[in-house]
Amino acid sequence: MARVWKPDPTASFARRLGKSAEELGHSDGRDACPDIWQLDNGDVAVIGRDLTSVYGSQLPEGVGVAPGERLVVIPGSMLSAAKPDIPEAP
Repeated sequence: MARVWKPDPTASFARRLGKSAEELGHSDGRDACPDIWQLDNGDVAVIGRDLTSVYGSQLPEGVGVAPGERLVVIPGSMLSAAKPDIPEAP
């Protein structure tokens, strides 16, 4: 089965969705931290902790992480804070 969606590596970071990790108390501003960004082509980039190896064997039926993909985890409050910035699906 061919993949329908492919990321565009030439897309640029356009705007943060939600609040920064520092604003939400998830970072002291001195190290790498989780984030959610909309790219200029409408795709979304998520920066989080790579837990692919932890959750890989626990995935629900029908869910998989393909080669070249990683399962990342971000704080739930970060996604909640981004909700007002995320448009409704067409």
